[in-house]
Amino acid sequence: MGTVLLQLRDEFPEVTISKIRFLEAEGLVEPQRTPSGYRKFRPDDVERLAQVLRMQRDHYLPLKVIREHLDALARGEQASLPSPDGERDPVEGGLPGAPGRATAARIGRAELLAAAEVTEGDLDAWESYGLVVPTADGGYDAETVAIARLVADLGRFGLEPRHLRAVRAAADREAGLIEQVVAPLRRHRNPQTRAHAEATAKELAELSVRLHSALVQTALRIRLH
Repeated sequence: MGTVLLQLRDEFPEVTISKIRFLEAEGLVEPQRTPSGYRKFRPDDVERLAQVLRMQRDHYLPLKVIREHLDALARGEQASLPSPDGERDPVEGGLPGAPGRATAARIGRAELLAAAEVTEGDLDAWESYGLVVPTADGGYDAETVAIARLVADLGRFGLEPRHLRAVRAAADREAGLIEQVVAPLRRHRNPQTRAHAEATAKELAELSVRLHSALVQTALRIRLH
């Protein structure tokens, strides 16, 4: 399983072993089993996992639709997938080669529910706790979709929205700290300086995420040993 994770991590840095096991439990991939019960993923199993993850990321599709699509391809049928803008992309034995298209797309509430595979009640709870926030036009951008999926994945471990309030509060505090650093640059009249502010904010955000991850890992190591 660890080898599979490493093969997928370059394209899907957020994928986890629990995610792969969940997809297996949902029938999206069926690795061989050794007599001792060890999972043996073949190259085509890894490619199938990559296809599932791409379709979730780029097309916001529920697992049932993804499974039906892959089964159709396995039968040699021509199949197509809805693109983020509502048109259809032909797929013959593979996936569209433009994953970046989804990053600028906004989707509606129904599409978000399908992408995260949750109910209206779940989404209402997430929004009430400020975990998922729609855009001004009522849609959801790519980052919000990613957040919804992460909240859904955490929910499978029993973590409810009320448990994640501290995570949201910590994110707000980190964002406020970054804003303090770049605010003087953003107020500058020079356009290049303002552009530098945006780049600085992005870099600080990445460093903050890495620090947060390292601190969590350190805290767990101390508590579990």
